[in-house]
Amino acid sequence: MSQRGIAIMIGISTAILVAAALFLARSIFAPVAFAFFIIALVWPLQSALQRPLPKLLALFITLIVTIVVLLVLVSMTAWGFGRAAQWLVANAARFQTLYMQGAEWLEGHGLYAAGTLMETFNVSWLIRFFQSVATRLNGMVGFAVVTFIFVMLGLLEIDVLHRKLASGEAGAFGRKLLDASREIASKFRRYMLVRTAMSLLTGLAMWGFAAAAGLDLAFAWGVIAFALNYIPFIGPLVATLLPTLFAVAQFESWQMAIAVFAGMNIIQFFSGSYIEPRIAGRALAMSPFIVLLAVFFWAFMWGLPGAFIGVPLVIALLTVCEQNEASRPIARLLSGRPPADG
Repeated sequence: MSQRGIAIMIGISTAILVAAALFLARSIFAPVAFAFFIIALVWPLQSALQRPLPKLLALFITLIVTIVVLLVLVSMTAWGFGRAAQWLVANAARFQTLYMQGAEWLEGHGLYAAGTLMETFNVSWLIRFFQSVATRLNGMVGFAVVTFIFVMLGLLEIDVLHRKLASGEAGAFGRKLLDASREIASKFRRYMLVRTAMSLLTGLAMWGFAAAAGLDLAFAWGVIAFALNYIPFIGPLVATLLPTLFAVAQFESWQMAIAVFAGMNIIQFFSGSYIEPRIAGRALAMSPFIVLLAVFFWAFMWGLPGAFIGVPLVIALLTVCEQNEASRPIARLLSGRPPADG
């Protein structure tokens, strides 16, 4: 085997071992990754506060602000799904009737397997779905505590680490690491700013559309769309499928449900595929295929936290590749920039 073939095999083996380590030790690596992400977002606040205030007091204020923001987001999500679950329980009989009618219609047209599948997705399945969402939100408490500890320790150490890297103690590698960290943190903050603005716009648009269509829980659907929009592809899909299912039960009309589904998908497409790329600009440009792959890969590796942080991890990886001459072509190939920009 040639030297190049050996190098490729070593690279593939290393990637498999790293992926296996990230999966098996996800209880440690996932909170650490989230901690770095949060530190990058809140460091400007911490840095501004500790100029006039003692460092520990600045840290305390920064952590309180961070916790409040996270609690607000989690509470909004839980409230939205809670309202939907209450409506679902109150209208369980209507859902069950519609599902049985759908199964009978499919079997009447010779689609027996489809009818069996239709019976599987009954109201009990929907109730279990909402229960699983609530369970996952409750399970995030332990994850949040571990992440909070890492964030606190990281904010205490970041000044010391910055001085060591800036002073040249780590040599040229340290300076490159410092430059890459600054750029990654800047991109993280821009990513979250753009994502938050687009989530707010999407949530308002979904609320307005649901209210105009006469759909119950219009405000709840707007809140759910806002919260789930932080997870690319998967979040918007769930935020459109759920109101569509509820529209079937409310209006008892497949035509109206299709209209709701189409209208909400137009909003999601216009927001995610037209407005957001223009706001994000070249700095956050990524191939849509890479974005989708990142979401599903990290969701498989780390579950719901992985789906949320998958795109920021790819942003960090592409930034590191861009910093090195040897790996720069990889960053340009995987970015969403047109060839003329490269």
